[in-house]
Amino acid sequence: GTHVAGTIAQSTNNGKGVAGVAFGTRIMPVKVLSRTGSGTLADVADGIRFSADHGATVINMSLGGPFPSISMEDAVNHAYKKGTIVVCAAGNSNTPRKEFPAGFDNAVSVSSIGPEKKRAFYSNHGDSISFAAPGGDTRNYGPSGGVLQNTIEPGNHRNSDSFFFQGTSMAA
Repeated sequence: GTHVAGTIAQSTNNGKGVAGVAFGTRIMPVKVLSRTGSGTLADVADGIRFSADHGATVINMSLGGPFPSISMEDAVNHAYKKGTIVVCAAGNSNTPRKEFPAGFDNAVSVSSIGPEKKRAFYSNHGDSISFAAPGGDTRNYGPSGGVLQNTIEPGNHRNSDSFFFQGTSMAA
């Protein structure tokens, strides 16, 4: 979450070496999953509704699964009706199969391209994709092929530094 939040809104012109694509944007952090990444579809739906009801103009979600949920689709539709854009990572399974919430009609599904502006090897693809954006490719281009951002070190929450990550989360 911190890597994606930084990719979106990291401060700029501060000598730290990275900047967000929408610096100056305010982040409304809404936690819907546990620290191990587990949670319920109801928790996600509640987070979407909470965000839309409390003034979010864009909701970014770097989570998903293979099965649609009526409660989550209702929440995405609720946000859409309130004028909130719901942007979702398409998934990192290299499949044309929809993942959700990215696969809902009123969500924006973002796949990933690598440094050569071609679909990244891991990125989901197919008819449900709304956009493709840079998400990195560290497998074929090494660490510098990823998206650089200041975040918490994986496996060591006491340390923060700049790390290259890849994924449709970074693209979204």
